[in-house]
Amino acid sequence: MGIFDKLKKIVSTKSVPKETEELYDAGLKKTREEFVSKLSMLGIKYTRVSDAYFEELEDLLISADIGVNTVFSFLERLKDRVKKEKIEDTKNLTEVIVDELFIIYVNNESLTTKINIEENGPTVILMVGVNGVGKTTTIAKLAYKYKNIGKKVMMIAGDTFRAGAVEQLKIWADKTDSLFYGRDNTDPAGVIYDGLEMAKQENADIVLIDTAGRLQNKVNLMKELEKINKVIDRIIPGAPHETLLVIDAATGQNGIMQAISFKEITNITGIVLTKLDGTAKGGIVLAIKEAVDIPVKFVGLGEGMSDLQTFDIEEYIYGLFKDLM
Repeated sequence: MGIFDKLKKIVSTKSVPKETEELYDAGLKKTREEFVSKLSMLGIKYTRVSDAYFEELEDLLISADIGVNTVFSFLERLKDRVKKEKIEDTKNLTEVIVDELFIIYVNNESLTTKINIEENGPTVILMVGVNGVGKTTTIAKLAYKYKNIGKKVMMIAGDTFRAGAVEQLKIWADKTDSLFYGRDNTDPAGVIYDGLEMAKQENADIVLIDTAGRLQNKVNLMKELEKINKVIDRIIPGAPHETLLVIDAATGQNGIMQAISFKEITNITGIVLTKLDGTAKGGIVLAIKEAVDIPVKFVGLGEGMSDLQTFDIEEYIYGLFKDLM
């Protein structure tokens, strides 16, 4: 059974809400139209596999923001398979390309997109990322998601020095009917300490902590995050249970550099890719996994509160290549 048949079977037998399928379909539309249509045209231009075909395929993959290093290793594997399986017709190669792209992400690992939820006491989720990537709205969407399944949610404003950051988070807390703690122009670790004490008193289930997004001085940010992590662990041993890095998918290679930088300064457990629906460079999902080996846990597939979806590699690959199947 080829990858197309496998994906069709997996997607059709999954108990995925129709809304989720539609969001992946619509959210990957720009990438699908840009990347997949060009891949189809490449198969028409070159009916036989050749060096010229591989050269144009390389350019196409790089333009989809899959990443130069990822593309080079991918093409090496692809050429090996072409040789071993004696593939000559480019029509037969398309399915092999999709299969190899799938392998890049999965790579024989059982990647979990599940959030590590604590059964006893609050689950603490620390949110990191540079300013302007959609961190605050992601916190709001996560709050909305957890409120909808009956969880008591609290937000803590740890980005204390950026003008308007505390107030902005408070507005989202009110909109999502979440508990809130924050103070302007003060030590973030102190605010988080007091906020977590409040979370324990209020028996919150999920605590979402915002942090500053300054990457210009990595040493300062590293020290700040080290201090924050120590404080969190002191109040709730073993926390934070997740540290999620928020990246704007539209920033492409810049987003990958952010992932590399944040991985150097703190323990990232998962990635949230926002604004995937607004870019034709959806290949960043594959590039980011290859670059930092951290699973994508959520993807933003629209501006609505319910448009932040748990990442699903099968839905992603299917949504990307369905027009070829």
